[in-house]
Amino acid sequence: MKLSVIIVNYNVKHFLEQCLRAAVNACKNISSEIIVVDNHSVDQSNQMVIEKFPSVKLIKNEENVGFSKANNQAMRIAKGEYVLLLNPDTLVEEDTFEKVISFMDQHPEAGGLGIKMIDGNGHFLPESKRALPTPKVAFYKIFGLSKLFPKSKTFGKYHLSYLDKDQTHEVEILSGAFMLMRKSVLDKIGLLDETFFMYGEDIDLSYRIILGGYKNYYFADSTIIHYKGESTKKGSLNYVKTFYNAMIIFSKKHFSSSARLLISIIHFAIYLRAAIALFKRIFKQLLIPFLDLAILSGGFLFLTRFWEQIKYYDGYYDKNILTIIYSIILLLFLLSIYLSGGYYRPVKISKLLKGIGLGSILSLAGYSLLDESIRFSRILILMAIAWAFVALPLYRWVLHQFNIFGFQYKTKKKKRFIIVGNSEEASRVEEILHNTHITPIVVGYINEENNSKTLGNLNSLIEIIQIHKINEVIFCAKDISAQKIISNILLLNTVNCDFKIASPDSVSVIGSSSIHTNGELYQIELSPINSQENKRDKRFLDFSLAFILLILYPIVILFQKEKRTFIQKMISVINGKYSFVGYNSNLDKTLNLPPIKKGLLSTKNNIEYAKNYSIYKDLQIIYKQFRLLDDRC
Repeated sequence: MKLSVIIVNYNVKHFLEQCLRAAVNACKNISSEIIVVDNHSVDQSNQMVIEKFPSVKLIKNEENVGFSKANNQAMRIAKGEYVLLLNPDTLVEEDTFEKVISFMDQHPEAGGLGIKMIDGNGHFLPESKRALPTPKVAFYKIFGLSKLFPKSKTFGKYHLSYLDKDQTHEVEILSGAFMLMRKSVLDKIGLLDETFFMYGEDIDLSYRIILGGYKNYYFADSTIIHYKGESTKKGSLNYVKTFYNAMIIFSKKHFSSSARLLISIIHFAIYLRAAIALFKRIFKQLLIPFLDLAILSGGFLFLTRFWEQIKYYDGYYDKNILTIIYSIILLLFLLSIYLSGGYYRPVKISKLLKGIGLGSILSLAGYSLLDESIRFSRILILMAIAWAFVALPLYRWVLHQFNIFGFQYKTKKKKRFIIVGNSEEASRVEEILHNTHITPIVVGYINEENNSKTLGNLNSLIEIIQIHKINEVIFCAKDISAQKIISNILLLNTVNCDFKIASPDSVSVIGSSSIHTNGELYQIELSPINSQENKRDKRFLDFSLAFILLILYPIVILFQKEKRTFIQKMISVINGKYSFVGYNSNLDKTLNLPPIKKGLLSTKNNIEYAKNYSIYKDLQIIYKQFRLLDDRC
């Protein structure tokens, strides 16, 4: 057997499907095997592989054992003369495997080979070719000198940025996203070091190939797409921690005896970068709440002074009481906006208004409960509420319009699409788009057919994009080869347009807008109850409704059968022990449904409720079963 392709997957089913289709096509003229190692995914990846790719060998792990260990599992049983480690978020051309194997056959001194990689918009990925991150090289990279002087053979060595990306070169470090190696070399130098859970293991193995007396090459005569980072969210603190720890492990393993002082400096820089990344993350999360606090408190104080001057006199209101009351109101507003999802980006204006509305209700309700001796003019409370409704959406709109701090409202902006493929497949993809979270305008199709929706052929693609002001191009992989897709993306990488690929017989459309973003995915949209947004909505409804019902207890209790436990039940909802609505325990208990809290009331169809939840379903159930709030607990 000539080639063993190994793919480690973790919760990227749709990307894995596209990757496997391309890999299977690329293996047609080669004696080969494809092995998928799944690190305990929960997105039905395994089921997809079994159903759609029965010839693929599947190893199902019962836990996430990491990249190194999972690849080693497959490499130990691989039968190929060559072993290829391939990321699931990649797309290879139909002749990629033939080309790289031919190169390796012609270069017996080659132990490993990497390839030219681009992102989903055709931009070259610099990690395609790298030098060994010695203490000096790493120092130049960490402190930004490699970015300042990319053409310098001294400072630009980390990504070998002074070498022509369109020429094949001998390099030192290969990328784990596409890493082709001789099996005989692996038998000699060993497999991946399992000390590395993720990141750094490809650097370590590449270096050991060189230490074993072989060469590594960067191969530029074929190009692959690497969506880059779908499996691991690169903005997360976990990524920073894992990546930099890997660098520390590598430097200690290979350079500790010869450059201890420099390594100590680099370690300091690494922890400094991690601290900066943590600070940025905290700053980004807390910035808007702090701005809300400043704008609300400033507005409240201004309105109080204004009302004193036109109605009474300066100092009319007790400042100590005002401070306490306003502090409570501010806390209620911030808490309400948080519970409504108003601080999750991109922000929906409806979530913000919902939070302000809840904060207003809680503020008025709380004010009504105050002792007469500390109450002041109700008009101040109403002015504060009015200020919140005007100021918070307004200043967010300014941030959104001018993209200040990267703040963006979640808007249903209509995108203009063209679909490249035959009419039948293009029509299927268009239907998928209309069933997703976006609001698409499909301008037409690109193919050789002659019908009302055809705008032209691939040769006129760039003109069509410019004339029709297209935002996104979707390639149908059923009709267009991976080689044509990649060559067109490379050709159009300077056009202000995004590109995506629709796999055959799939309900997903995959792409990536830049090197800095995770892969984007359009798929037929359901609204599962365990999605983050629905969990927030459900918790928001539970908390706010229980609080309001407690305030209105003297009236609400008249409509309840069991009056003695009503307060206890509302408190249990507020503290998160119960929800207002839960599954019906009398229905089939063998179904594998997403876990939710036990409800005071129950739905009539557990499957439909879990699959396509909305806050309005809960409101309907509560309205219909309101008198039965005591029957479930």
